Amino acid sequence: MPQAVVIGAGVAGIAVSVRLALKGWQVIVLEANDYPGGKLSEFKHDGFRFDAGPSLFTMPMLVDELFRLAGRDPRAYFNYAKLSLACRYFYTDGTVLDAHADPQQFAAEVEAKLGVPAQVVADHLQAAARKYALTKGIFMERSLHKASTYFRRDVLKALVHLPKLHLGRSMHAQNVKKLKHPKLVQLFDRYATYNGSNPYAAPGILNLIAHLEHGIGACFPKGGMIAITQSLVGLAEELGVEFRYGQRVKRILVDAGGASGVELAGKTIAADLVISNMDIVPTYRRLLAEQPAPEKVLQHERSSSALIFYWGIERTFPQLDLHNIFFSDDYAAEFEGIFGTLGLHADPTIYVHVSAKYEPTDAPEGMENWFVMINVPGNHGQDWNALIEVSRARILAKLSRLLGTDIAALIRCEDVLDPRSIEARTSSYQGSLYGASSNRQMSAFFRHANFSSRLKNLYFCGGSVHPGGGIPLCLLSARIVSELVPAAL
Repeated sequence: MPQAVVIGAGVAGIAVSVRLALKGWQVIVLEANDYPGGKLSEFKHDGFRFDAGPSLFTMPMLVDELFRLAGRDPRAYFNYAKLSLACRYFYTDGTVLDAHADPQQFAAEVEAKLGVPAQVVADHLQAAARKYALTKGIFMERSLHKASTYFRRDVLKALVHLPKLHLGRSMHAQNVKKLKHPKLVQLFDRYATYNGSNPYAAPGILNLIAHLEHGIGACFPKGGMIAITQSLVGLAEELGVEFRYGQRVKRILVDAGGASGVELAGKTIAADLVISNMDIVPTYRRLLAEQPAPEKVLQHERSSSALIFYWGIERTFPQLDLHNIFFSDDYAAEFEGIFGTLGLHADPTIYVHVSAKYEPTDAPEGMENWFVMINVPGNHGQDWNALIEVSRARILAKLSRLLGTDIAALIRCEDVLDPRSIEARTSSYQGSLYGASSNRQMSAFFRHANFSSRLKNLYFCGGSVHPGGGIPLCLLSARIVSELVPAAL
């Protein structure tokens, strides 16, 4: 049986292993860490459980699809609940806005709290749905680097409606034009952070992201985000995929113009197919160091990173929901710091995720597990120890003021994740969460392809290549790779 080696057990690596196994390949997944999932992992501390990385789950049908392809009932492996409240937003003047998942409820909330006619929000969400419908088959579900993609009816349809995609206008400019109210503009600008980009630079087409929450719907997996990893690994193993942990790949072997296996410490593994789920930059710099690299692609601006505090909190907060955002008063200055000066804004936007709201066993009774994150630039050699100390004080002061409680006094345990540790644990170059940013008009076309144009039998999946970062796009990258790879002979 032909053998495929997958480098990295991130969600895309796991998903592609499932798909290849179903196509008749013998699959080995090599993971440097002693656990699967990459960013989509967990840890426990002092009776609290924390999802270490991604906390938002959208497009659950992409997970279900893998089980159905294997002839399994997804509900026998993996379950989730649709959220009725996508996010709760807190503004510095005390305004609290509930972004209901239902578009009509959300529009009514905006009208009641901000005085913006409900139809304005309804129209904006309908426009997001149209953008998604027009482009998903082009930018998300197929390779942009194959000519066959462009000889399709849906491509022609998208070209006809090109002005409606707002590729030549930034997200922020489009939101100002259509929404006008500063608080509402800020809320919709935030969707740029879903792929680590700057709403003041990213093209308006990214406003389609709002449709994922208010059209398709946001969800919470039973057991937490780690359940995605656990269920897919279980499926892969049922199909005969072999996971080898603590196995750091040193080099991709090349022979006769194609990938022929991998080298680890003291041994090699031959393969008929190699798929790298590792960030594209270290893939070339470390694993393909002797091969020519696509320098223009590797030098594209990276996405934002994150500074995360994991706090065990010794009480509950009824005013918080699963997803909570505490906005900055100066969003433009915050993004200028992230992508311009590479510094941290004095008044950061704070995201607080509390999985114990839906999974009570994630915290001791009467307590909550807080995942507290701010968007930050990637690691460019900043003094992160000092930045962590300053940021912690700013975050605590802001949350304490807006929640009317001394939060610092309630912290029972604490862990921290910063761009340095993100890079060390996941090989994400500079600690970027989503590979390249989408801060250019044609950013989608500048991501690395899912295949090597120089080396046969070498493919790429994950957040640093097409179609991009985040769980849904990583799963789609695995699908694209599997469609490019022939069935095993």
